[in-house]
Amino acid sequence: MIDLHCHIIPGIDDGAQTMEDSLTMAKQAVSEGVHTIVATPHHQNGKYINEKQSIIQLVKEFNDRLIKERVPLTVLPGQESRIYGELVEDYKSGKILTLNNTNKYMFVEFPSSQVPRFTERLLYDIQSEGLTPIIVHPERNSRLIEDPDILYNLVNKGAMTQITASSLTGRFGKKIKKFSLDLIDANLTHVIASDAHNVSGRKFCMKEANEIIEQEYGMDVLYLFHENAEAIVSGSPCFKEMPQKVKKKKFLGIF
Repeated sequence: MIDLHCHIIPGIDDGAQTMEDSLTMAKQAVSEGVHTIVATPHHQNGKYINEKQSIIQLVKEFNDRLIKERVPLTVLPGQESRIYGELVEDYKSGKILTLNNTNKYMFVEFPSSQVPRFTERLLYDIQSEGLTPIIVHPERNSRLIEDPDILYNLVNKGAMTQITASSLTGRFGKKIKKFSLDLIDANLTHVIASDAHNVSGRKFCMKEANEIIEQEYGMDVLYLFHENAEAIVSGSPCFKEMPQKVKKKKFLGIF
């Protein structure tokens, strides 16, 4: 299993703080059936700056340590960039790192309670560079929960999304779990990843999330998510079902 979203590199954001933390996370990931992780440190989120070349170097050093410690895990370079106006310019100047440095897929993070006005235009500009933007954890964005048609519009115009495993398992509450399932129902997500930060409160939950997907949707959907994760790290095209709008539920017989 491939985990596309993880804060496993020590001491550079709010994920693992020490090398021992990172190694503990690596071992937990392996115990859940993960063999490959894309390290995605925060970038330009108002607190952390982690640019392309430094991430690539840190990932190389961590892989060397994993080999030394005989942990059967491969870590690939990635980045979780908060959406900002100069994103495309910084990509062109070598500061932005695509997933596994293939120049095909780019993680984009929204603020937790809003979707900036310039989002649609920026995602269009990213796609104009031959990249596919992947919106991370949309299920935890309160603006999208309130108005899921915003996400439908972005996906319909070519963006992809990634749901967090622990959202499906209920760690963030029933409302976010339900919205996660709604997004899968509506073909508005394309891959599941851990967004793990540690081995306690923000752990992997990949095995449990996979079991929930298999139980709710069957093996075909689970395989689709796994195959998309493989496609993303190899820079290949992903499989996308036709997006649908999230169905509004009736309340006392009235919309």
